[in-house]
Amino acid sequence: MCGHLQLFGYYPVLPARLIISGLLLCISLLLTASANAFTGSGSCQGCHSEEFALWEGSHHDLAMQLPNPDTVLGDFDNTTFTYNGITTRFFRDGEKYMVNTDGEDGKLQNFEVAYVFGVDPLQQYLLPLSRGRLQALSIAWDARAESVGGQRWYHLYPDEPIDFKDPLHWTGTYQNWNTSCAECHSTDLKKNYQADTRSFNTQFAELNVGCEACHGPGEQHLALAEKGKLKDSEHGGFPTDLAQRGKWSLPANATIAERTTPLQSNAQIDSCGRCHSRRGTLGDYHYGADLLDTHRLALPQWPLYYPDGQILDEDYVYGSFVQSKMHQAGVVCSNCHEPHSLKLRASGNDVCTQCHVPTEYNNTQHHHHAQGSPGAQCANCHMPETTYMGVDARRDHSMRIPRPDLSLVMDTPNACNQCHQDTDAAWSLEALRQWGVQFRDTGSHPARAFLRLAQGDNRAVPQIAQIARDTRTAPIWRATAMEAIGRVGGRDALQTATQLLYDDDPMLRASTVRALDFLPLHQRFQLLEALIDDDITTVRMEVAASLAGVPLDQITPKQAASLRTLFKEYVSILQKNADMPGVQLQLGIFYITAGDEKAAEAAYREALYLNPQLIPAYLNLADLLRGQSKDDEAREILLQALAVAPEHGPTLHALGLLETRSSQTDIALEYLKKAADVEVEGTRHRFVYAIALHDLGKPTEAVVQLQKLLRSAPQSEEVLLALTNYSAELGQRKKARGYAKTLTQIAPGNQSYQQLYQSFAAGN
Repeated sequence: MCGHLQLFGYYPVLPARLIISGLLLCISLLLTASANAFTGSGSCQGCHSEEFALWEGSHHDLAMQLPNPDTVLGDFDNTTFTYNGITTRFFRDGEKYMVNTDGEDGKLQNFEVAYVFGVDPLQQYLLPLSRGRLQALSIAWDARAESVGGQRWYHLYPDEPIDFKDPLHWTGTYQNWNTSCAECHSTDLKKNYQADTRSFNTQFAELNVGCEACHGPGEQHLALAEKGKLKDSEHGGFPTDLAQRGKWSLPANATIAERTTPLQSNAQIDSCGRCHSRRGTLGDYHYGADLLDTHRLALPQWPLYYPDGQILDEDYVYGSFVQSKMHQAGVVCSNCHEPHSLKLRASGNDVCTQCHVPTEYNNTQHHHHAQGSPGAQCANCHMPETTYMGVDARRDHSMRIPRPDLSLVMDTPNACNQCHQDTDAAWSLEALRQWGVQFRDTGSHPARAFLRLAQGDNRAVPQIAQIARDTRTAPIWRATAMEAIGRVGGRDALQTATQLLYDDDPMLRASTVRALDFLPLHQRFQLLEALIDDDITTVRMEVAASLAGVPLDQITPKQAASLRTLFKEYVSILQKNADMPGVQLQLGIFYITAGDEKAAEAAYREALYLNPQLIPAYLNLADLLRGQSKDDEAREILLQALAVAPEHGPTLHALGLLETRSSQTDIALEYLKKAADVEVEGTRHRFVYAIALHDLGKPTEAVVQLQKLLRSAPQSEEVLLALTNYSAELGQRKKARGYAKTLTQIAPGNQSYQQLYQSFAAGN
């Protein structure tokens, strides 16, 4: 479904030739003339009738359809829906399905429905705009039964007053089908964005998600089939083989089945993950390639996931599943889901008891609930649902046990209280204890370490480093751990990085490259030179971003040529997605790092044209201007950002620093104080405010602020060090000695802390 803002990196690319005349939209379906062209799902039916019959009527088959009485589920009988003061009307004009709603200028006008999008549990409607754009209307049809609240129009953002100026408005960047939806709802998409005109010439081979969307182009397969030579060709003429369900057996005295032979690759889940993951697209898709060769994946990090890896924002399954023990055991998507109909292999708990012995797991001794009740369903405890888009309940595929103990100490959700909503986590934990369930790792659970590190407690670094190095841990968690300690830097990060940088797993290589940003550029170049021509695109992209600042005239001609080739590829891939504000932001960062300020400024300004609410682009542009001594222009840009988000901490912080440099002391402190007051995650703004108070002649107030900060970040070395020094300045030597002692306890190997403490202990 459309309507989901991607929050990181690159963004999905997507295609269809749009020729608009008035309100009429025609799409030319072009088959690519190539050595292995797409032939359409109809060409599969003759030989694969059973699979075709399963696929017909599936969510893939009905992913996108032309509007007609059989496909339109919404009520277009002159019905209305009012949102944010705008009344939208749905009606018929002969054969056409029409919507009267606010357009790009905020004025009511008529739009013809070009396509229906999805079928269950909701259906959206695609409306045409200029420059080849199709947009997903934010008012959707709730396709569920009336008995459960369905059969109604509703808005995807009911609690947000979104108007035509907002990029989340249906006419805005983030509701654009060409970019944010089409790749995963049609077959063989070519987005074809023209940056100079900001227009699309999008193409696709098949309207819906057809057979070849997963299997790849079928021309060679058909040719081999006609000649009776399918067995003579690898994968039967297809670019990849998705049949990885495998054979499973139950070892003696075991209660869970095991694969008879290990899974050799991730071909199937990578194929599914192309769409069923939180990701961005890197150039054209290559069937059978590693997923990271064509996409950049989101890791289980805040704000997409909770600290323990449970889904928070919409994560599309893959990132959860590859955390799971099921994945590590060799389970693939088709073990549980029939890949053509997309339905479960069996109903209820039977899908789990394919591998888990029912006498052991499907009984009250295991789940402690009455048979047939919701609590007796495996998925309700181990795959709890989160509802997105108002009505779309999606299960967490990390398949974990409920942990109310972690809920108590980390405020993470647990399946017990998601069902028993009239109780709290303490009640759930006590219930589990009465069943004999004891959690002995509450204090040492990896999630606790990730949270502690995010809160500034660097004592968690060794545990996180161990997770990164542990080959028994899921690679996605090892990659997440590597990036976490990379943000801290230091010896642990460097030692761990040198172990993982050339790992066989591209996810680990890519994350390790990102984690090395704390190193000086010349050290990064020495470590990353061997990865400049890495086989996996994601890895090369990370290397390019990391080495963008390398002075090409200070390395050998051969090295410089390799980097130029890499940088050209990096820019080319991003420019294919130049319609996305986030990509323009990335381009700006790359250009500024490479020293091309003019190109960087153009990219930042294009990002703001595409999304006038993209605060990071304002901040980066202002920083660029400030670096050019254009403080007045920088101030104007920051004030524009503040008008968009008046309580945005980084903007307030940047304005405070700007006014500090301009010697506007009182104004600077006001901005810095506001930034400190609104800070929730991290400690930087509160710390800088305290330092500013001290440097501007208010040391007593600085100490007060630091003491407040210490209560929320008790292990912060920089806070403790500042308190030590400032307390000593104020003559509070006993307090200074106490802070210094705490520093020696936190970092016993730090000789400067030891010397500082001894200076107070000796009374010097």
